[in-house]
Amino acid sequence: METKNADLSSLRIDRSNKPEVNPSKKNIFIIVGVIIFLVVGYFVITSFLGSSVEVKLTTAVLQKPGQTTASLNASGYVVAQRKAAIASKGTGRLIFLGVVEGDKVKKDQIIARLENTDINAQLDEAKANLKLYQADLVSAENTFNREKELFRKGLSSQQVFDQAEATYNRLLASIEVANARIKQYEVALENTLIRAPFDGTVLTKNAEVGEIVAPFGGSTTSKTAVVTIADMNSLLVEADVSESNIERISVNQDCEITLDAYPEKSYSAFVFKIVPTADRSKATVLVKVGFKNYDSSVLPEMSAKVSFFTEPVDTSITNQKPILVIPSSAVQSENGNSFVFTISNDKAVKNEIVTGQKLGSYVEVISGLQSGQKVINNLDEKIKDGVEVKLAEQ
Repeated sequence: METKNADLSSLRIDRSNKPEVNPSKKNIFIIVGVIIFLVVGYFVITSFLGSSVEVKLTTAVLQKPGQTTASLNASGYVVAQRKAAIASKGTGRLIFLGVVEGDKVKKDQIIARLENTDINAQLDEAKANLKLYQADLVSAENTFNREKELFRKGLSSQQVFDQAEATYNRLLASIEVANARIKQYEVALENTLIRAPFDGTVLTKNAEVGEIVAPFGGSTTSKTAVVTIADMNSLLVEADVSESNIERISVNQDCEITLDAYPEKSYSAFVFKIVPTADRSKATVLVKVGFKNYDSSVLPEMSAKVSFFTEPVDTSITNQKPILVIPSSAVQSENGNSFVFTISNDKAVKNEIVTGQKLGSYVEVISGLQSGQKVINNLDEKIKDGVEVKLAEQ
C-alpha cells in the first residue's frame, strides 16, 4: 500500500512554480498604454472643444445718414475731363516760363518762350530780300513794258524782249519764294511761343528756364511737357462699379459725393456717363459722376466716395454731419445692452457699445468704438467671449 501511495503522490501537479514575468516588459506595456491614452484623450478633448471659429470682419466707419440709405456706394477719384500736357512745337532752349503751379491761365495766353534769336535773324533776312525783289520788280516791269511796246513796233529784237520778260518773271517768282520764307519763319517764330490751349489752372510745372525742350517724341534727352493744365470746371468723379450692380445705375441719377479731404462736407451730384465698356481685370464698369455745383476746394486726384440714390435726395439728411456706423449684423443684444466682438490674440473679445438710430442695414454707434476699428460681422451662437477665432479666407 505504501508503494501505491508514493506512486500517486508523484503524479500531482506542482502549482507552486509559476513562470516569472520580465519586469522590463511589464514597464513597456504600461508606457505604451499611457501614450495611447494621452493621444486618444488629446483628440477627444480637441474634438470636444472644437477648432477655431471662422469669422469675417467689418469696419466701423464715419458716414453721413444719406450714405447708409443709398442703394449703392462706390469709391473713385476726382479727374479733370479737360486736361492737357503742353509741349513746344519746336526744339529749343527755354528762356521764359511765366507760370507756376496753381496759376490760372486764359486761352492763347503765352505761358513760355523758347530762344528765337536765329529765327528772328532769318525772318529779318527774308523780309529784306523781299524788299529788294520788290524794288527790282518795279524796274524790271518798266523795262518789260517798254521792250514789249518796241518789239510790237518792230524797233526791238526778239532776244531783247525775251530777256526783259524773263527778268520780270524771275523777280515775280523770287517775290513768291520770299513771301513763303517769311511765312515759314513766322510760323517757326510762333512755335517758340507756348500758349494755353484753353482756360484752366496750372497743375504741374515740368521744365525750368535754361533747359532744352522738344515736341512729344522729338527727343529722348529733352523735356517734353513744359506744364500741365486742367479745366477745373470739367472735374468729375470716376468710380468703379461692380458689373453685378451696374443695372442699378442710370444717367442723371441723383448721387452724393464725399471727399476724403473734407469728410464732413458733401456735394450734390448726378450720374454724368456710364462708360460702355468693362474692366476685365476688376470686373467693374467706370461711372462718371458730375458735381451739380462747382467748388474751388475740389482738386484733381482727390479720393472720393459716391452714394447712388434710387429716390430724390433729401438735402436735410445729406447735409448732416457724418456719424459712426457698423452693420446691424455685427451687433449682439443682451438684457437691453448692445455688444460687438473684436479680436485680440486670436480670441473673440466682447465689447459693450451704445447704439443710436438704425439706418437701413446699419446702426449708429454712439460710444464704445472708434472709426476704423474692426469687429466681427455676421454673429451667430458660436461667437462667445474668449472663443478662438480665425479669419475666413476672402
